[in-house]
Amino acid sequence: MKAHRRQRLILIVVLVALAGVAIGLALYALRANMNLFYSPTQISAGQAPGGRSLRAGGVVRDNSVQRDQQTLDVTFTVTDFEHDVPVHYRGILPDLFREGQGVVIVGTLDERGWIEASQVLAKHDENYMPPEVDGALKAAEARRAIPSDAPAVADSRASGTP
Repeated sequence: MKAHRRQRLILIVVLVALAGVAIGLALYALRANMNLFYSPTQISAGQAPGGRSLRAGGVVRDNSVQRDQQTLDVTFTVTDFEHDVPVHYRGILPDLFREGQGVVIVGTLDERGWIEASQVLAKHDENYMPPEVDGALKAAEARRAIPSDAPAVADSRASGTP
């Protein structure tokens, strides 16, 4: 192999290796900062990772907000009307936060099944519902609408009728 071809090959191999390292580092950084959305039903079913940052959303259950008078600690329950998840937050809640309203919680799931919230986001007007929360509520409503004791539909291939 000629010297200039060998140098060109080494340069290409080094550039490809550096590009691979850069892409790997970028993907690692993105994975560490990724907050996936989970509904209260998914959290109750154990589908949400514990100890990692996540987003959860639903509606603040009526009569569930409890404020500590000495500190900024607040506990409340988020529901999708199928399952509930308790939330603990230390800080000032948004002005639009109230019971019966949609919220998105950013935080971590602890071993007790509570969300330790680092951020609470409230909807910004009376018609808006975050898309993830809206989808989770509609899915829970659809699951409730299907009766569990409905008779199974017979397979026409099994009975021999077309």
